Amino acid sequence: MPEAQWIEDERGAADLARALGGRATIGIDTEFLRERTFYPRLCLVQIAAGAEVWLVDAIRAPLAPLAAPLAAATTIKLVHSARQDVEALYLSAGCLPAPLFDTQVAAGCTGLKPQIGYAELVATLLGVHLDKAHTRTDWSRRPLSAEQIAYAADDVRYLEEVAARLQERLRALGRERWVTEDCATLGDPSRLEPDPARAWERLRAIAQLPPRPRARAKAIAEWRERLARERNLPRGWILPDAAIFAIAHSGPTTAAQLAAVDGMPESFNSGFAQSLLARLADLPHDAAGMAESAPDPRPTDAQKALAERLVRILDACAAELGVSAEVLATRGQIRAIAMGRRDVEALSGWRREMIGDRLLAAI
Repeated sequence: MPEAQWIEDERGAADLARALGGRATIGIDTEFLRERTFYPRLCLVQIAAGAEVWLVDAIRAPLAPLAAPLAAATTIKLVHSARQDVEALYLSAGCLPAPLFDTQVAAGCTGLKPQIGYAELVATLLGVHLDKAHTRTDWSRRPLSAEQIAYAADDVRYLEEVAARLQERLRALGRERWVTEDCATLGDPSRLEPDPARAWERLRAIAQLPPRPRARAKAIAEWRERLARERNLPRGWILPDAAIFAIAHSGPTTAAQLAAVDGMPESFNSGFAQSLLARLADLPHDAAGMAESAPDPRPTDAQKALAERLVRILDACAAELGVSAEVLATRGQIRAIAMGRRDVEALSGWRREMIGDRLLAAI
């Protein structure tokens, strides 16, 4: 088995870009850190084509030369669980790999576990057992050990063969379109850089809040999102989710009241406080205005009952197709449909044909 080639300068990156030109497929993986920043700090990019593997030191080598081959329309990029890798390449280096074939997505569409890990998939399809001892490596440290390099190379070495096995299964099942459609959304820039105004969607149980606290929670989530991006800090370092809910309930109007809220981090300085209080002061003060700005009602008993019926239909359809129900629709999507929404993934594309029409017919 050939050793991986180490790339750590502009010349090496340019040579690699030329070597990747015209390839039918390229396997990609990334290693990055994000514990102390909002944006991922890209440390390593692993690339495989044919029998060759390259490890690009993203800390030292410019990635600009690789933008063209990674975006080439005639080259399929093979990635396992692509969302975070695509996000890291896009936000850290401006590279947007496309078109994509996500082997985790494909595995779910063939009836394997939807969230199957790369090592388990390689073992299942190829009978090769990978060493996963370096899962939590600090990839920013240099030099990397021989074991770390081998681990990183293995993460792309088998992608082409795994993808080929999955494509065979997809063709036999007539489900190639499923994967093509799902993978096309992974490179959507609007998903990689979502609107801060929708940051509240990350908050679990926000729909259970009354209208006034819910409106505050939405405003605080947007404020936190914008500040996290501006300062390149993790969201939780600025304000934990629990503190958002506590502020939303208490509705502080002064710095002293804000400081007294349970769960406020010590790092929350006076500048943050004044900025957040100003944002909250901009919200409507009347109940009608609050309700209008936070129109996400909790499901009624009838809607809950409908959601339960729809889940039974979903489970039956999934059993017929031999896939996990979450491949067709999430429980959150089912609840949204029961509450009247129609702009959900389960009602579009290939899912509309497989499950969406059945769900709508039962309403």
